[in-house]
Amino acid sequence: MRKIYQLSLLVTIVVMPIFVYGFLHFFGKNEYKLPIYYPQGVKEGDTIYHQIPSFELKDQYNRSFNGKQLAGKIVIADFFFTSCGNPNFCPKMSEGLRRIQNTFEKNTDITLLSFTVDPQRDTPEVLLNYAQRYQAQKDKWFFLTGNKKDIYHLAEKGFYIVAGEEKDTVTPDFIHSSKLILVDKKGRIRGYYDGTQPEEIERLLVEIKILEKETNHL
Repeated sequence: MRKIYQLSLLVTIVVMPIFVYGFLHFFGKNEYKLPIYYPQGVKEGDTIYHQIPSFELKDQYNRSFNGKQLAGKIVIADFFFTSCGNPNFCPKMSEGLRRIQNTFEKNTDITLLSFTVDPQRDTPEVLLNYAQRYQAQKDKWFFLTGNKKDIYHLAEKGFYIVAGEEKDTVTPDFIHSSKLILVDKKGRIRGYYDGTQPEEIERLLVEIKILEKETNHL
């Protein structure tokens, strides 16, 4: 047994540095790339992907917010509502977004969007109170409200958050999603994450950095 243990230890000592070097070499060159979701066709030899459509809503300061303001931005978005009574749902998602905001506090290329799915109750004033609870930075993390039909269409056909959701979490008149969505500077969806799970927030933090490197190399 002792010889087997010594052999195992020797293998670990020899192999581990090779593994670490390979890992750093691989990621140092940024060869790992995030997927691009929802190909729409091919034009002139290049694949065309779905892009988040333009929209017009109001933010927590009752200012008009146009989707065109996202041009050249990496976006992390969610769909929530302020009256969510489940502490393991919307509040956890907002805590995760606050962590992301604080991690990339000085990066002006990164924007956070929280769309309310209950716009009748979530007025700009209500959203501002909620935003202040999570120390949302002005012009960094936007809480958006507006016409319910427009928001739901954007959720379903723009961000595709219904795709992959459990049937009992989506009803004809209310969207209930734990998804955080990562969107690149071209408006393409690059990832979905469960905003209620700490390990998913960690994965998102890593993949935002990967997306940054990818963008900087273009």
